[in-house]
Amino acid sequence: MPLSILIAPDKFKGTLTAPQAAKAIARGWKSARPEDRLTQLPISDGGDGFGALMAGALGANSLAIETQDASHALTNVPCWIDGNSGTAIIESANILGLAMLSAKKRQPLTLDSCGLGIVLRDERFNNCRQIIIGIGGSATNDGGFGMARELGWHFENDRGEPIYDWIDLVNLRKIHPTETKLPGEIIVASDVQNPLLGLNGCTRVYGPQKGLVEECIPQAEAALERLAEIWETQMGEDVASLPGAGAAGGLGFGLSCFAGAKIRSGFEIFAKAAGLNAILREVDVVVTGEGAMDRQTVMGKGVGELAKRARANGCRCVGLAGMVKDRPALAEVLDDCRALTDLTTATEGQVNAARWLEKLAREVGYGF
Repeated sequence: MPLSILIAPDKFKGTLTAPQAAKAIARGWKSARPEDRLTQLPISDGGDGFGALMAGALGANSLAIETQDASHALTNVPCWIDGNSGTAIIESANILGLAMLSAKKRQPLTLDSCGLGIVLRDERFNNCRQIIIGIGGSATNDGGFGMARELGWHFENDRGEPIYDWIDLVNLRKIHPTETKLPGEIIVASDVQNPLLGLNGCTRVYGPQKGLVEECIPQAEAALERLAEIWETQMGEDVASLPGAGAAGGLGFGLSCFAGAKIRSGFEIFAKAAGLNAILREVDVVVTGEGAMDRQTVMGKGVGELAKRARANGCRCVGLAGMVKDRPALAEVLDDCRALTDLTTATEGQVNAARWLEKLAREVGYGF
């Protein structure tokens, strides 16, 4: 009997975008079960690819903004505005993304988020009711310091001198507020729930992935700890402990403090815009996936949240990934979980990801 299949992967980071992954899965599934009805809905939880997918869901129009990447090199980035709802969409990974930088430039102590501040000041956002910022995939670990300075905030050390580099925040004494007023409500679409500091904070968990070497971690943590301490002393707010404050190298913290943003689940924002609940009521099987699936997948990531919704709607849910770890944890939300490494080597799976993902989807399809 033909089934209704929702093909809804996230990106396979470094190899396939979410739309590319969806197409590969669809080809494989169709070759195994040509009578099934397939719907492709690439998903995002706030990381790389969030902007374009959200724009597609809302029907927003693209515009180009000149800004700087995390290393201060000039770049032009796409942003989007939906004139009907007054909603603007910014994808931080297009501005500050780790993938934008060569290996030589991946030195977090010298990178900052000023490019996002430049974008936020663009006058084309002046009439927007709401600005949604997907913040995953960043190269920075500055707690939003560079963005804040670009918005007019000033940071003073214990000698009364201005601080220009985020790593020098360890000597922070006072924060001087900006007079710049940002338009509308700002929403952070976060893909993780980490706090700013500590063992689960941005520096220790994600810093090494961005190039932060072990001996520099205490220095980086101390800088962000001092920033959070002075903010709480001056403003009376413990923002550092908020879930998502540690997202994108502390950009969740920075946007909350210096732009008055509210931190929300990136997947929840996307799911609402895409009408996901209504789609799930009409399908029998959900096929999702991402580059690596492990315990973190079920701790707020888009694939895990989609799987939970699928189960709540009585749909079977299959996860396909480049690599799979922690299968018992994944079994809590997925009916089956398969990896490209079940068929080939990790290297070959990365080099020819679309080919192997198509083959994996075909094998899974034959089992239905």
